[in-house]
Amino acid sequence: MGYLFTYLVTGFGCLAGLFSPFYGLLAFVCLAIVQPTSMWFWDFPPGTLHARFVGAALLTGWALQGFGKWKFGRGAACVGFLLAYWFWMSLSAVQAVDQSRARDYVEFYAKVFLPLLVGLTTVRTMRQVKMLAWVIVLCQGFVAFELNRRYYSGEYLGQEVTFGGMDNNTVAIAMVTGVGLAFFLGMGEPRWLLKGAALVSAALMGHVILFSFSRGGMLALIVTGGVSFVLIPMGPRHCVALLIAIALMIRLAGPEVRERFMRSFEKSEVTGMEASAQSRLDLWADAFDTTLRYPVLGVGPDNWGLIAPEYGWQQGKEVHSYWMQTSAEMGFLGLFLLAMVYLQGIGKMWPLTSEKTRVRDPWSREAARMVVAALVGFCFAAQFVTIKFMEVQFYVLLIGLCVLRLETGNARVGRIPVWNGRAVANRP
Repeated sequence: MGYLFTYLVTGFGCLAGLFSPFYGLLAFVCLAIVQPTSMWFWDFPPGTLHARFVGAALLTGWALQGFGKWKFGRGAACVGFLLAYWFWMSLSAVQAVDQSRARDYVEFYAKVFLPLLVGLTTVRTMRQVKMLAWVIVLCQGFVAFELNRRYYSGEYLGQEVTFGGMDNNTVAIAMVTGVGLAFFLGMGEPRWLLKGAALVSAALMGHVILFSFSRGGMLALIVTGGVSFVLIPMGPRHCVALLIAIALMIRLAGPEVRERFMRSFEKSEVTGMEASAQSRLDLWADAFDTTLRYPVLGVGPDNWGLIAPEYGWQQGKEVHSYWMQTSAEMGFLGLFLLAMVYLQGIGKMWPLTSEKTRVRDPWSREAARMVVAALVGFCFAAQFVTIKFMEVQFYVLLIGLCVLRLETGNARVGRIPVWNGRAVANRP
């Protein structure tokens, strides 16, 4: 089945990408999330290039169509920071300690950012944005289903949950990013079959976070739940759905999960902190010292592990913080540019989450809620995990940027007039 699925998606993506780059993008995102070489490793050896073939086809189709329309509307600043971050990453790689590792890092992000630009310049309608959201949620939900299957079949007994080169912490962060997206996509879907598919996907992702035993992931899941409570309309149906989701996560968290999570708050008699927490603080302090030593370009992308022995850690040790490792490897400006990508995305989308904000398409509110919930959860979790080769957060950001682009046609983002306490419906 995996063999057939992979070649069907690859064939569709290569053909469609040449004539309609957007549909090639959907196939590319599908392959990037499902990762056939990890999902069906017995059929596909490492290095299989299905996604690369699709990527080449959609970039060719994009070029043939004149590279789309480069009008980003309210998302222009976010796109600017994203491209500036990529440029600064490339500049930092030139002077890296190990330039081959740095080039691999830059190349990976090129394979993420170029398709993102394809989507942003070729999306024309909100229907296409919905299609992108559904591809992300269903593919992420399928990965979560497979990880649940492996967990219950005992494949992870005594081992960490891993997938596609991601360790248990990174897997948990990918699922945290998907939970908010799937929950609000389901809540905004009127068709019960699709609503159920999205909400079941959210539940499967939430359970993966729990049995991954990633305490950073569990904390981020709680934060995502809190953000969802703030964003969700205060109607009975929505509140009941959120309470059911919270109760389900509590029920799925078994004694071992709860025990491991609570150990995060234990204190040792020597340091006054739990050992793992103390280790992370020490790593963050060493990464900050590296940033002070190399404040402009850092030590180079994916290179901090090479100088970790200078601080008493084994070679290859990660900082266990996306933000702190970025500052050590790309300097203060690199950290600023990366942080602004997410802050701009969240900040520009936040006003659209309100029922009182004037929008062209009512679904823009649901899209804004799912993007904000997903990105806030990701940003919080990223403080506790070094994230290298994970891309789902950028595809979520793409949803938000496309919505901002399509909503820019409004004269301005304003407030809907209110009459007797009720918002007046938008008029064309």
